[in-house]
Amino acid sequence: MDRLRIGVLGCANIAGRSVIPAIKQVESLELVAVASRTRSKAEEYAQLFDCEAIEGYQALLDRDDIDVIYMPLPTGLHEEWVMKALQARKHVHIEKSLAMNYDEAQRMVDMARSKGLLIMENFMFLYHRQHDFVKELIAKGEIGELRCFRSSFGFPPLDKDNFRYDKALGGGALLDAAAYTVRVSQLFLGNDLWVEAATLNNHGAEVDIYGGAFLKSDNGLFSEVAFGFDNFYQCNYEIWGSHGKITAQRSFTPGPDFKPVITLEKQGGTEHFEVEAENHFINILKEFVRSVSENELEPKYEEILNQARLLQELKDKSNKHG
Repeated sequence: MDRLRIGVLGCANIAGRSVIPAIKQVESLELVAVASRTRSKAEEYAQLFDCEAIEGYQALLDRDDIDVIYMPLPTGLHEEWVMKALQARKHVHIEKSLAMNYDEAQRMVDMARSKGLLIMENFMFLYHRQHDFVKELIAKGEIGELRCFRSSFGFPPLDKDNFRYDKALGGGALLDAAAYTVRVSQLFLGNDLWVEAATLNNHGAEVDIYGGAFLKSDNGLFSEVAFGFDNFYQCNYEIWGSHGKITAQRSFTPGPDFKPVITLEKQGGTEHFEVEAENHFINILKEFVRSVSENELEPKYEEILNQARLLQELKDKSNKHG
């Protein structure tokens, strides 16, 4: 098969704004259909993106001409529809966070493994060249030995009807903004992290609104992360070393035309490096296709389970305040 045929299960904003346009630009993917609970919404997206409109999620899964499901549903709906997609023998590209808890993630991975199918979380930022540039600076010894990793991702309040405030749908900062800071910690410090301390604050809401955590590894490295839905906007990480510090200011959300600036501070002064723009949504889709074509599934399962483990540890360690 020359191209993987993809169906979109749900018409979330991120699908229309970023992911479906990226799908249309990947030659090894063919957008076949978009499904929504309502015919009108499916038709709206189908007209925008020149594909078929389908009413009802199950109707999409029943199709024989779909190889991959892209699923931008809220986390609280993931287990039901991921299991159904896997039963229908479809690979799944899914918005983060995959699961409400570690046990859910384990069940979904077990099912995918038994079927020989890929599940991959859409942590698109991992596939932007700016992080490779940062790793090159570290490898060249520009900041000496790593001492501390810090990451912050938070933004002002969202509309009150946003699903991120709905506990049943998997709302809360932990499964949203925190997931980025935890994932990027693994990118630079490795997978053997654990959560030493954490706090989640409800601030009068039914879900956690903001919080932070302290993650450690066996080799003495550590990560300090902060996140929230009620914060002055932050989207960054910094890596503090024995001889300098690297800061990435737009680490998670650079647009396809945005050129990130990486700052290197050392005793002798400060340098700013502009990194070429690129579309990380396209890049992660290409990685999805590669993983399927080469049947390289296990690394993605391991990434999912390690991420779910750390989020579960963060939740378990937290002190909730109403």
